[in-house]
Amino acid sequence: MSHARKVVIAAGVAALLAVGGAQFAGAATPRTLVSSSPSQLSATLAQARPGDRVVVGAGVYDAGLIRVGRSGTARAPITIAAALGQVRFSGAGGLDLTGASHVVVQGFVFADGNGLTVPGDAAANRITRNTFEGNKGGADLTVKANDTEVDHNTFENRTEQGVYLQVVGPGSNDMAQRVHVHHNYFYNHQYKGANGGESIRFGLSGRQHAVADGLIENNLFDKADGDSEAISIKSSNNVVRYNTIVNSRGTLSLRHGWNTRVEGNILIGGSTGIRFFGNNHVVINNIVEDTSGPAMEFGGGEVRDDTTSGTDHEASDHCVVAFNTLSGSDYLIWYESSKKYPPSDDTLADNILLGHGQAAAKGTGTSLHFTGDILSGSSAGSLPAGSYRNVDPKLVRDANKLLRPAANSPAIGAATGSYPQVTLDIDKQTRPSAKDVGADQYNTSAPGRPLTTADVGPKAP
Repeated sequence: MSHARKVVIAAGVAALLAVGGAQFAGAATPRTLVSSSPSQLSATLAQARPGDRVVVGAGVYDAGLIRVGRSGTARAPITIAAALGQVRFSGAGGLDLTGASHVVVQGFVFADGNGLTVPGDAAANRITRNTFEGNKGGADLTVKANDTEVDHNTFENRTEQGVYLQVVGPGSNDMAQRVHVHHNYFYNHQYKGANGGESIRFGLSGRQHAVADGLIENNLFDKADGDSEAISIKSSNNVVRYNTIVNSRGTLSLRHGWNTRVEGNILIGGSTGIRFFGNNHVVINNIVEDTSGPAMEFGGGEVRDDTTSGTDHEASDHCVVAFNTLSGSDYLIWYESSKKYPPSDDTLADNILLGHGQAAAKGTGTSLHFTGDILSGSSAGSLPAGSYRNVDPKLVRDANKLLRPAANSPAIGAATGSYPQVTLDIDKQTRPSAKDVGADQYNTSAPGRPLTTADVGPKAP
């Protein structure tokens, strides 16, 4: 090949690389695209590419679903954003996320229309800093897709039947996996029906044996009165931790499924408490204070081990309830033994039980285990003789009015079980080998506190 031809080819390749490089650089550069009307938003979304930010102008969007139709990447999601509270989807208006992955939906108000659905083929999306105002047609937000993040939203003022947030999955039996729900504010659900008014419903009866690996943490529930369950878990292998429920009828309920960990939650007032059905749950480091209902319910069932994914209650078996601090005016511990199958092989260990007149425990079960619990303020009820210490735990209220052990508390260093599941306390401080009874490992530093509205919702950090 002649020298001249080599030069021509080299120049051509260099020019092609230059053009391709420019195109690549352009594609990698995020753009801000502005839209001011529903029709313009549809056209703008159709040309969005990874890394772009689509800014939606103020107004009411009620003419129909607007197809997103584009996907970002894990490193460069597409963000669809509105100034907080200035764009309202109502009536038939909303976003259609079918097939769209790595998309961030931010800053909208979903008012009295369709709510929002994340379909099963729309994986790895983020729903953040929106306000949901009580969709009359069903759930305010439905998640069917894997790796969805739902954070810093407000769900408020629902009076109709239906849930604020439901997580399901594709088909009739599967669950969306690795859904992360955090720093949301669930407020004032006032449906007050017998069923169908949960703040969060994580699964359904027919999906109870599906492994979800969901994480529900750092959410605030206030006046969650739409159902007897504020958080209703109906799937398996989830973690529910560091949430706050106040002034609510609704409980934290493991209604269906196995292998869920409930840790570090704070439940105060109302009739709220923790209840669970199914096998192998771990319930540790929670504080339940001043409840008018049972603080902790070990569920009995019409079935022992569910095999049909039906709606029957399944007896609680092989569950561990340890290192919790429970106080209230009703039974602190309820073994629901009136059903065909009572609780079995469950452990109650190293909890502080602070009663206010009512007997501490009601009901019984089979092959139950007890160790290290401290009881004060009420009679034992159905707790077996010798299964607890009757001594004043010397609890004092901290600056956030949570009950904690005083420096001279007999709970300090008194735990009798090692329980490898319990490595931290409610403050997320490491527990030493000599653990304290109850949710709090005594320390003059007590960072754990009930969440407030400053910690959650669209305006929170």
